[in-house]
Amino acid sequence: MNHPTLLSTIQIGPHALAHRVVMAPLTRMRSEPGDVPGALMAEYYSQRATDGGLIISEATVVSTTGNGYLGSPGLYNDAQIPGWKVITEAVHAKGGKIFLQLFHAGRQSHSDMQPNGAQPVAPSAVEYDGVAYTASGWVPSTPHRALSEAEVAALVEDFRSAAQRGLAAGFDGVEIHGANGYLIDQFLQDGSNHRTDAYGGSIAKRARFLLDITHAVISVWGNERVAVRLGPSGNFGDMKDSNPEALFVYVAEQLASLKLAYLHLIEPRVLGNSIDESKDQNPVAAQLIRRHYAGLIMAAGGFTAESAEQILQAGDADLVAFGRDFIANPDLPERIRHGRSLNAYDRDTFYGGTEVGFTDYPFYQESA
Repeated sequence: MNHPTLLSTIQIGPHALAHRVVMAPLTRMRSEPGDVPGALMAEYYSQRATDGGLIISEATVVSTTGNGYLGSPGLYNDAQIPGWKVITEAVHAKGGKIFLQLFHAGRQSHSDMQPNGAQPVAPSAVEYDGVAYTASGWVPSTPHRALSEAEVAALVEDFRSAAQRGLAAGFDGVEIHGANGYLIDQFLQDGSNHRTDAYGGSIAKRARFLLDITHAVISVWGNERVAVRLGPSGNFGDMKDSNPEALFVYVAEQLASLKLAYLHLIEPRVLGNSIDESKDQNPVAAQLIRRHYAGLIMAAGGFTAESAEQILQAGDADLVAFGRDFIANPDLPERIRHGRSLNAYDRDTFYGGTEVGFTDYPFYQESA
C-alpha cells in the first residue's frame, strides 16, 4: 500500500519535516548515574534519526522529586546538559530534528527515589494502585503527599529551568508531557485532584498547572517550538475523571489560542506499552479534539502505516507517532517507504538493561 500523506512534507513552526513518521517519546531507562545520558543513548537516537524526520525524546525529569523510573534521564541540573548535547548533535548530523519531552512523575514514584527518602508529591493524597521502578525493580509506589501552592509554583519554575537547559543542549523544541497519569495529568483529572485552592475544583483551576507550565516554557522557546502531550480518557496510572470530554475539550481550546507547534494525543486504547482490546480501537481522541483544535495534531497509539495513512487522510491528525515499531526498526520510515517487513519488538527489553533490545536491532539491509 502507498502512503502518500504519511510520507509527505509538513512544516512544524520553523522546522520543515520530510515526512510525518515521528518517533514517539519512549521511556527506555538507560541513562547513567546522575540521570545523565551516555554514549549508549547517543547511539540509540543516532540510529533512529532520519533526514528531515522528527524524534521526541524519552520523558526527561525536571526536578529531583520527579523521577519514577530508575535510569530515566534528567535536565534538572547543568551536569546533564553535555550528555544531551551529544545526542542532539548526533541527530542533527543526520539531518533530523529532536524535541525534548519534559515530565514529572508525581505520585508515580517511590520514597527510595526522593531526596532524603521523602514521600512522592502529587496534587492530593489519594490512594491509588501504581508502581515505580527502583533499584529493587518494579515495586508499588509509596504513599504520597499533597503539594502546597508555593510548591506548585516552584515546580512550574522547574519546568522553565529544564526548558532553558534543553535550549542549551541544542534541542529543536520542547514537548510538555501532560498524559499517562504523571503529575500534570494528576492535576487535570478529578480522580486524582481533590484540591480546593487555585489548582483544584473547576476544570479551569485543574488546568492551571498545565497552562502555567506551557506559558513558562513558551517564555524560553516561543510558542512555535513548544508542544503538549495529552491522553484524553486515558486511564494509565489509575487515572479517571468525572467528565473527561468537557475537561479535554477545555484544555484543547485553551492550548489552541497559544498557537503551539502541535498537540500530541494518545488514544485511550493504549494502556502502558500495550493495547487494551476492551477499548474502542478507533482514534476517538483525535476525532474529538480535532473539532476544537485547528492547529497541528499528532496522534499516537498502536498505529500501523496503514492506519496512520487513514487518520491523516481523514484530517483528524497531521502527524503520527510510532513507538514499539520504532524501537525494533531504527530505519522505520525507510521500511514504510519501500514496503519492507518489520523486525519484531521484544517487550522484555523495553525498560532498563544494556544494548540488548536497545541498539542491536538490525537495519533492513543488515537483516536481509
